[in-house]
Amino acid sequence: MNLFRRSMSLALVLLSLTALLLGTGCQQEQPPSPERSQATLRLFQLGPVTMDPALSGDSRSHIYITHIFSGLVAMDENLKPVPDIASRWDISSDGKTYTFHLKKGVKFHNGREVKAGDFKYSWERAADPALQSQTAGTYLGDIVGVKEKLAGQAKEVRGVRVVDDYTLDVTIDAPKAYFLAKLSYPTAFVVDKENAGKGADWWSQPNGTGPFKVARWKEGDESLTMERNDAYYGRAPVVSSVVFMHRGGIPMRLYETGDIDAVNLDLNFLEQVKDPSNPLSKELQVSPELSLFYIGFNVTKPPFDDAKVRQAFAQAVDKEKIVALILKGTSEKANGVLPTGMPGFNKDLKGISYDVDRAKQLLAESKYGVTGKLPPITFTTGGYGGAVSGLLGALIQEWQKNLGVEIEVRQLEPDFFLYGLKKEKNELFDFGWVADYPDPQDFLDILLSTGSEYNTGEYSNREVDQLLIRAGTESDTEQRFALYRQAEERVVQEAAIIPLYFGRNYFLVKPYVQGLTLSPTGIPSLTRAVVKPH
Repeated sequence: MNLFRRSMSLALVLLSLTALLLGTGCQQEQPPSPERSQATLRLFQLGPVTMDPALSGDSRSHIYITHIFSGLVAMDENLKPVPDIASRWDISSDGKTYTFHLKKGVKFHNGREVKAGDFKYSWERAADPALQSQTAGTYLGDIVGVKEKLAGQAKEVRGVRVVDDYTLDVTIDAPKAYFLAKLSYPTAFVVDKENAGKGADWWSQPNGTGPFKVARWKEGDESLTMERNDAYYGRAPVVSSVVFMHRGGIPMRLYETGDIDAVNLDLNFLEQVKDPSNPLSKELQVSPELSLFYIGFNVTKPPFDDAKVRQAFAQAVDKEKIVALILKGTSEKANGVLPTGMPGFNKDLKGISYDVDRAKQLLAESKYGVTGKLPPITFTTGGYGGAVSGLLGALIQEWQKNLGVEIEVRQLEPDFFLYGLKKEKNELFDFGWVADYPDPQDFLDILLSTGSEYNTGEYSNREVDQLLIRAGTESDTEQRFALYRQAEERVVQEAAIIPLYFGRNYFLVKPYVQGLTLSPTGIPSLTRAVVKPH
């Protein structure tokens, strides 16, 4: 998903296609819930861009959506698909049809019971071309008939069949190791037809099925309050409510004064917090995350339609210096697309090294020959029209010093940047991606295959596409990963993007708060948080 914040990742579990094809899902045994309390957890988080599960594609919005709504499948702490509203599932011998058996008694927040037909409605709503969802094709597109529905060629999704109130058959176009994991994405969550039919802003008062429900919020408010859903079918939250402050001060200062209970560490405070003499150093949690930050090229227009120009720009960036000085060593230099810890990660991938002489040579070998013949280059980024980030400033300086290239900067309002970048991009742009599930497909296919919604730079390579298609349906795990590695090597050498760094999370949590962690996809575990008297 679009990376809008830093997050913590936990251990990963490699998904086996064989296990998915031959196995049958079962009810996840829930540990006993701790005694519920009347405590409130206080956090700082900008408000959601949207809380419509069919539209949301950014991690900021997902923090809210994943606690208010839910789906057939969830991801556990190890990024393994487990039953959620589904109690179990059966998979056909050809690996293409999934039969989901729904739990009885699961209710929307208004008390209405969830039925199989609600899922068919929700998915067909997401695939309705009038909704203009940017996520439906990516996360539901394997289901037979979704592409036709999105194209306006069908009134329903024929691969989704309601057998009875508690049984749903879902047929996909080919056996795929990652399909169940995709159903944990918000686009596949169930929504109430009556609620969703109340107009474009229906989600400001959502009738979900999740462990929390919205108590107080309207767009523009300084905070959003979620209260515990005592009728939740799963593990009930311990805290009675969670307040997300949207404004009111600098987050780190609010944490220091005790106005909020946890915060992502601002790099400006890093050295101060890491000082062993500072009590905050004992409250700091550090761990890697499955995320990639990269520079994208618009390959549809000059000068980055020429691979040699892209390679020159990649070769002119000193990633190690940027990570050490600009990011203060808080992240890991990226040689490729797949983050460290991702199944299929290629530790031997060298990437494009920093070599100014070679960069100049590549530019000379391009169809432009010299810097002076390059067309004007503009870098699109998110912002409010003020100063650019230190990272972007460092990149522009590198290109200017090493290649003699002048770069203009164009800032888009951040919320619009997240959803409008593909149409509004100039020649260069920055982008971040955090894993949705632990499979190379979630990065390589979604970000770099021809025609993918999140292939923002519109890179296209037939050989890469064929490798990704073969990898998507390959039944042998090691062969799948070998195909993905071939595709990754090709896109890196062609400089389809410039992978800059893999994320690492720095998270401060008050000592009186227990159980508050971030999932591998960056979602806080609000249902497990316990706020002790203090």
